[in-house]
Amino acid sequence: MNILIINSGSSSLKYQFFKMPEQKPLCVGIIERIGKENCFIRHKVQRDGVEKLTEKTFFVKDHSEGLQNVVQLLTDPETGVIEKTGEIEVIGHRVVHGGEDFTTAVMVTDEVKEKIRSLFSLAPLHNPVNYKCIEIAEKTFPDAKQIAVFDTAFHQSMPEYAFRYAIPEKYYSEMRIRAYGFHGTSHKFVSSAAMNWLQKPDAKIISIHLGNGCSITAVDAGKSLDTSMGFGPLSGLIMGTRSGDIDPSVILHLLRQEKKTPDEMDVLLNKQSGMMGLTGHSDMRDVRKLLEMGNYDAELAADMFAYRIKKYIGSYAAILNGLDAVIFTAGVGENDALMRERVCRDMEFLGLTIDSERNRIKSDEINEINTPESRVKILVVPTNEEFEIAKQSFELLSEEPPCEQIELY
Repeated sequence: MNILIINSGSSSLKYQFFKMPEQKPLCVGIIERIGKENCFIRHKVQRDGVEKLTEKTFFVKDHSEGLQNVVQLLTDPETGVIEKTGEIEVIGHRVVHGGEDFTTAVMVTDEVKEKIRSLFSLAPLHNPVNYKCIEIAEKTFPDAKQIAVFDTAFHQSMPEYAFRYAIPEKYYSEMRIRAYGFHGTSHKFVSSAAMNWLQKPDAKIISIHLGNGCSITAVDAGKSLDTSMGFGPLSGLIMGTRSGDIDPSVILHLLRQEKKTPDEMDVLLNKQSGMMGLTGHSDMRDVRKLLEMGNYDAELAADMFAYRIKKYIGSYAAILNGLDAVIFTAGVGENDALMRERVCRDMEFLGLTIDSERNRIKSDEINEINTPESRVKILVVPTNEEFEIAKQSFELLSEEPPCEQIELY
């Protein structure tokens, strides 16, 4: 089954082409900085075991024009994997917010699109772009089935006592204000891979997704019990530009004392806080350079970043009533060995003992970085949201056995 995965962000478009049930993509690409003069396209294709890379910088006006460029690359004799768009049978879309309505992948219908539209206010940076890409794909690939996979779906297994807020009930019953959680596609992929690797389907796992956006999830036997992001993606861990957890009194104080508007507070907490607010840099690689120079602000920020994660590990170990593995994933989680060590330091009481030498090993597969005597496994698991979307799309449409039988690693 030929499946094209579209993972659209506010100014980016990632894509992968799979011939399912094969796990390895035949084509991987990304368009970054859409709408800016220095837009960048990176396109990799596998042919007869040889990888061919195409890179170019030019102006791409919007996601519609971006997808046109993707089609050209996919069908080009030199860079392509298909001859015509009709060969693509399925388009799998990442959609950030599915509210309470979607717990699994679904076929896109007019009703599904209307529900995605109704959730624009809950994910204003992402759902409108996700919706637009669905409409573009319907016109570009008229013969393909369109499938939506929602970031919030994995967390719909959370019990009500975990997702409700202690505010008057009407705000839940009338406005559906509750914790939804995000990064669910990533958490589902890495926790499933870890369970397969551990050969323990009832494993108790804490999945830590550390990128520019960060979240942590308690997973029991493949189901999300709780997660750090809530009604929106602002709460929980410290992130690149987001504050993470903050006393609501601080927000009220700033609204009163500095006469800030709600929109100004939104910008402050979502765009000017986190590592950006603490160090002036949102990228952990830039913060690492400051650390190497002995910068005090960077040292404090790194300690705060790790401390917040440690607090969540402790609380999630409690609600899981045990712990088999802790997972690090995403850009920072997979590549920042020093941050992993900072997080796992002084956690022996919980059964975590990191091996410094193993921790420095880079791998494209699951890497166990704990010492042999550690009671809890510490795993670095590369995430692949695009394959998880392809997997769920394939299972929805195929009469074949579920993809859990496919060896992830």
